Amino acid sequence: MAPPRPTPITDEEGHVFRLLRQLDLAPEASQRSIAEALGVSLGTLNTRLKSAEAAGFIKISERAGPDRRQRFAYVLTPRGAAMKNRLTDRFLARKLAEYEALHAELTGSSSGLVPIKHRTELMQNNLAPIPELYVSYESAQKLKVEAGELVSHDLTPRQICDLELLMNGGFNPLKGFLTEEDYNSVVETMRLADGTLWPMPITLDVSEKFAESLEIGQDIALRDQEGVILGTMTVTDRWVPNKAREAEKVFGADDPAHPAVNYLHNQAGKVYLGGPVTGIQQPVHYDFRGRRDTPNELRALFRKLGWRKVVAFQTRNPLHRAHQELTFRAAKEAQANLLIHPVVGMTKPGDVDHFTRVRCYEAVLDKYPAATTNMSLLNLAMRMAGPREAVWHGLIRANHGCTHFIVGRDHAGPGKNSAGEDFYGPYDAQDLFREYQSEIGVEMVDFKHMVYVQERAQYEPADEIEDRDNVTILNISGTELRRRLQEGLEIPEWFSFPEVVSELRRTRPPRAKQGFTVFFTGLSGSGKSTIANALMVKLMEMGGRPVTLLDGDIVRKNLSSELGFSKEHRDLNIRRIGYVASEITKNGGIAICAPIAPYATTRRAVREDVEQFGAFIEVHVATTLEECERRDRKGLYKLAREGKIKEFTGISDPYDVPENPELRVETENVDVDNCAHQVILKLESMGLIAG
Repeated sequence: MAPPRPTPITDEEGHVFRLLRQLDLAPEASQRSIAEALGVSLGTLNTRLKSAEAAGFIKISERAGPDRRQRFAYVLTPRGAAMKNRLTDRFLARKLAEYEALHAELTGSSSGLVPIKHRTELMQNNLAPIPELYVSYESAQKLKVEAGELVSHDLTPRQICDLELLMNGGFNPLKGFLTEEDYNSVVETMRLADGTLWPMPITLDVSEKFAESLEIGQDIALRDQEGVILGTMTVTDRWVPNKAREAEKVFGADDPAHPAVNYLHNQAGKVYLGGPVTGIQQPVHYDFRGRRDTPNELRALFRKLGWRKVVAFQTRNPLHRAHQELTFRAAKEAQANLLIHPVVGMTKPGDVDHFTRVRCYEAVLDKYPAATTNMSLLNLAMRMAGPREAVWHGLIRANHGCTHFIVGRDHAGPGKNSAGEDFYGPYDAQDLFREYQSEIGVEMVDFKHMVYVQERAQYEPADEIEDRDNVTILNISGTELRRRLQEGLEIPEWFSFPEVVSELRRTRPPRAKQGFTVFFTGLSGSGKSTIANALMVKLMEMGGRPVTLLDGDIVRKNLSSELGFSKEHRDLNIRRIGYVASEITKNGGIAICAPIAPYATTRRAVREDVEQFGAFIEVHVATTLEECERRDRKGLYKLAREGKIKEFTGISDPYDVPENPELRVETENVDVDNCAHQVILKLESMGLIAG
């Protein structure tokens, strides 16, 4: 497929491009020097400078200097830097087209060169530098000052991951967050509006209030969570997306059991912004700094090492012996060097944290031949989108200089849907990748399901064992591995490396030594606080771990005294409780929470926060509304019925009954001690406390 004909650059655009490029290269130069570099008169230069200033591309200010021709300072604005990047791409595309035409005229054949944006041949251009969105260091220092006066958006962790890969070229050919036209095209067809393959919407989601404060064409500063300006963005598009449609097309179903769909509906902002990005500086990572490489840094490394073929192994789990055998075979099959390229951005809730995983990777890295294997960390926010995600991962690895990519069984699958079935078929990702392989620019290496053959003391592909009826085949699933870790059971050496098991046991000790959270939920007056107090006393009597009670009323008084009772404030109160509970759990303690927590989505968010560090036990205190009203010790139901309390749970505001709590407790005609004892028995059955 021949690359699309480039859009011609007009004379005026050519003048703008050369001016912006020159000011970016030599921002301190005198007018005379700039004019000489551009080959124009001082009068023409002044005209172009004024036009560029009027268009918002540069900012001109006076400065003191011995030469009157050097009395002005020029700074590219975020809009100017973005325009320079766009025109650079178009200029290069035009020059390549001119070269291609000349080559064909002189030789009668194509040159074979392919622009990176339009990848149509395997293993093409994998060592050449790719475009980044960063301005020069000198321009960045000035732009940082300019950006300090702009309206700011504080990026979420997911948006920081996306911005980093936009700026460093990992998401090439994207030049910023998708416009509405590109977004709609990606959702429906897996392509940008210009036809370029791109399967995943990369959008800047914001609140309605923030979106309403902006004007189209306005520049905004993009800050990390500590307030550091990472880049700027020119807002060219603002729209309210059809998130249900996005979920159906991108993830295959509008099912909240999918973590990305849940994020889409319950965490992401309601409005999307699109527009070009100008990079000022990379996000700061204090961990594993020597293992983090940009696409161009990896490409430079491959050039230095002489690696012409590189097969990438994507992983979000620790490496075990089966993975090692798989990667050995993949590299041998492709006759390529191996890049272990784990994701350390955002993965699936409940995954092993990336600190532990990287320690595991480093522990087994010396099991690989040093001259043939390298490891680099990818700060990617995964969407767990299965087939589309596999294509996306391939494009990202192509940008990082890889020529081959291992695509696994159920690659980037999120697990079960609401009906208890897998979201995607086991080989859907491989099928879709194979369909677009030539455009992706990397060759797929099929994942082989490796099992251990005891008689031969080696791993073999499960579908290649011809004498399977005469040998003993061993395998340990991820679920079984987690069970063995939780219960402190043996993990055999044929399955994993001792160094990996040691790291996993450090982070995930047996359940009886982990922290955990018991989260009571129910209507006001259901008996949550009473049972929680009884449970706290029983656990303190047992000893061994500190116990903290986070009762709804106590938290309201000490942690959330400024909050009201709107849905937004109630959600915020529960998220605060969840945050404190997750910190207690992380540090090996027991957190007992007893809020009403009426909304299922908020309870799910708290569960995800806690389960990063330990077990979460949801206990539904299932007292009926009639019984709660009969008790009404505080007189709240009476006031709610009279309309004196607005948005009261169970009366004028809904309560989402938990569908699958770990325990459901009936309190009518049952004493408190019995209810608390039911919780104790549940904790014993889960291995969280000794029987």
